[in-house]
Amino acid sequence: MFELLSQKLSSLLSPFTGSGCLTEQNSAALFTNVFEALIAADVPYQTAQKFIEQVRQEALGKKIFASLRPSEQLVKIFHDQIIKFLGAQAQELTFKTPAVVVMCGLQGAGKTSTIAKLAVYVRKKHKKGLIIAAASVDFCRPAAQEQLEILAQQVGITFYTPVSRETVAATQEIKERARQDKVDILFLDTAGRLHVDEQLLDELKQVVAYAKPTTVLLVLDSMTGQESLSVARSFCQQVPVSGAIMTKMDSDTRGGALFAFNYEIGKPIYGMATGEHSEDFELVRADRLATRILGMGDLASLLERAQEKVQQHEQDAMARAWSQGRMTLDDFAQQLGMVSRLGSLSGLAKYMPGMGAVSPEMLEKGEREMKKFKAIMSSMTRSERLNPGILDSSRKKRIARGAGVAMAEVNLLLERFEQSQQFVKLIRKMGGNKIFRSFL
Repeated sequence: MFELLSQKLSSLLSPFTGSGCLTEQNSAALFTNVFEALIAADVPYQTAQKFIEQVRQEALGKKIFASLRPSEQLVKIFHDQIIKFLGAQAQELTFKTPAVVVMCGLQGAGKTSTIAKLAVYVRKKHKKGLIIAAASVDFCRPAAQEQLEILAQQVGITFYTPVSRETVAATQEIKERARQDKVDILFLDTAGRLHVDEQLLDELKQVVAYAKPTTVLLVLDSMTGQESLSVARSFCQQVPVSGAIMTKMDSDTRGGALFAFNYEIGKPIYGMATGEHSEDFELVRADRLATRILGMGDLASLLERAQEKVQQHEQDAMARAWSQGRMTLDDFAQQLGMVSRLGSLSGLAKYMPGMGAVSPEMLEKGEREMKKFKAIMSSMTRSERLNPGILDSSRKKRIARGAGVAMAEVNLLLERFEQSQQFVKLIRKMGGNKIFRSFL
């Protein structure tokens, strides 16, 4: 997501982040190149034009052309305008209970799997003890009911199977059962089509009329690119859409539709599905996305993810080991395990400042290296992990055979471990416990 746009914007702005001056001549080339980068990233032509014009007017208004070092102002202008297009007002995804949430969108957009992601998200972010239920009035797609029922079981929410196979009657039946069971949040899946047609929209309008939802969420497949904006307009003209969820953001989508949606449609994108698992859901925060698009990372989101995935006692134990200046291979193995829980290296790279320059091949190589390292350390005895100094040639050969790797891989692990120890010692000299805590 946004990798192409981020790489291009970072490279285009880099000449101005030193002592480079902004002139009428190089600014024209800059704006042209940024415009082309937006088009390449699937941002609609007119949206890209409007963005460039607003950036240009802002730059002229602040008279940064006369500045000897315009980099800070220029980057801030881009940052502010990106936020404006993404949606300057924070749109938190909350449901005032009792809530009925109707999910709509085209077939294959990911409505059903998004319900499971939203159920997990709600339980994490809101009060415990909520009664959450899901049901489907999609009687067109084969196994639509069964798919949602399986997902509901996986995430631990109630599933309703309507007796009626007629859309309106099933909607009324489901809502009445939810009322009787005092359900706090009811997610209602609706039928989709491969394209927008009158039958789809008429059926959806009937569901909305009888369900009387508190929220209508439009689920959009980000891989459809600019076409998703046309789909959104069609739905918004017929039903009271509250906002959108973008799916498949872990694919090679370029992010142009997300960039333009709020500005063109006037509705917020609340969140995005970033993977296949039920936990792979992320809120859209315009300020954080803006820094990622500009190649400045998103450490706040990375910290939140770490706090969710890594237990406090694990953080405390690692902080103690670092602050005391002594690490073992056991500690090193725990570190790799924590990183694995946060996600793949390619997924983490988008949150790290300056990581846009690291090639996918290098990240993939690092991922393979981590897997080998974990296998190697699993082949060691506890005494070897606690005291790597005893690893002589014969022990290394035994460990290599057990892990199914060459002995050179064992030596590489020990080299990386030594480097991490030197890093810990350096940081300890610079600031001690406060710095260690900031890393964890």
